[in-house]
Amino acid sequence: MKISRSYRTICSGTYRLGLLALLCMGLNGCKKIYNLPDEKDFLSVNLTYDGKSFYPVLGRTSRMGTVNTDHSTTPLHFEIVNPRYGDGRPYTDLFQVKPVYEWISRYDGTEKNLEEIEAKRKLVNRPLFEVDSTGTFILWNSSTNELIEPRSKDSVDLVQNIRYFDLKISNSGGSTIVKDFMILPWRVQDYDPYSDKNPYDGEIAPDPKDPKNPNKKSYIWPSYMANVNGETSNRPLQTNDDFKDLVIYIRRFTGGNGHNLRFVFLDKDGKTMNPDNFNETKWNEIVHGFNMKKTADYVQYDVAYPIPLTSYPTKYLNGNMAKVDFSYSRKGFGGDLITASFGLNFRIFTKGDWEIVFHFQRENPRFENE
Repeated sequence: MKISRSYRTICSGTYRLGLLALLCMGLNGCKKIYNLPDEKDFLSVNLTYDGKSFYPVLGRTSRMGTVNTDHSTTPLHFEIVNPRYGDGRPYTDLFQVKPVYEWISRYDGTEKNLEEIEAKRKLVNRPLFEVDSTGTFILWNSSTNELIEPRSKDSVDLVQNIRYFDLKISNSGGSTIVKDFMILPWRVQDYDPYSDKNPYDGEIAPDPKDPKNPNKKSYIWPSYMANVNGETSNRPLQTNDDFKDLVIYIRRFTGGNGHNLRFVFLDKDGKTMNPDNFNETKWNEIVHGFNMKKTADYVQYDVAYPIPLTSYPTKYLNGNMAKVDFSYSRKGFGGDLITASFGLNFRIFTKGDWEIVFHFQRENPRFENE
């Protein structure tokens, strides 16, 4: 009797499947008989970080540290352990749980009102300081000088006041401890640039060129200034180490609604200048604010804090900072149109009523035509 080729093929395939099943059963049986362990993840003993000393600023969200897993199997579990001062005393203040904002949909700078912004974020409770699932350390902007004692006002960092901690890293392959991380936070700096204040104590900073002169101080400078000429000298105004024609103050004001941002311009006598002088300024576009109020003394907006809200690139940002630009035009000799401008890149971290004041302290700008 002849056996067809197709029948032989079927038998051969069945035989192979049976052999494979028998082999699998044998392997499982051997595993049970000999109690072989499950395959474990790989955990390198050479796990490292790009740095172990952190100097964040309280009151703003800071992400710190990048782990080199050295081909360890992921995901890894990270846990802060053994928090201690330099003299061995334990501390817990960094791990207080406070509410912080978490974005639930993307902010893109096209929101039409504060309610639309607030609908895109919610408050969640998190420790002031923690490590996330990627091994990145986070100090949240809910941290304050009152909750966490910052570094010493006298700039002397005594070892008994410095916080240390270790990090436990684990997966199914085991665990390892990376030791002796250090965190030494600066006190809250409500805004940036902060060049007008001493970062150690928050008081007025001395003039960098004449630090022992009590009648001089440091200022915030404009980010740029172009074609702004003096009213009487008709020379270009400038701000640098030697000349302080235009200086800036970022300060709180009273009487707002708790989330106002105001722009003020002062002349050389300290009197307010009418914002209408800056006739080329696009007041509806300089900041992502709402309910603009324009008076003879200031321009004010309702805003959401912090400023900027995120680093997402919008027309209100320059890099990771908010930007404001002011400009005006006048006719020069020969009838040519001269456009003068100045501006500031800045950040404000603390919610409140803030004003940014541009003070032409040595000479007023020239607004008149030639």
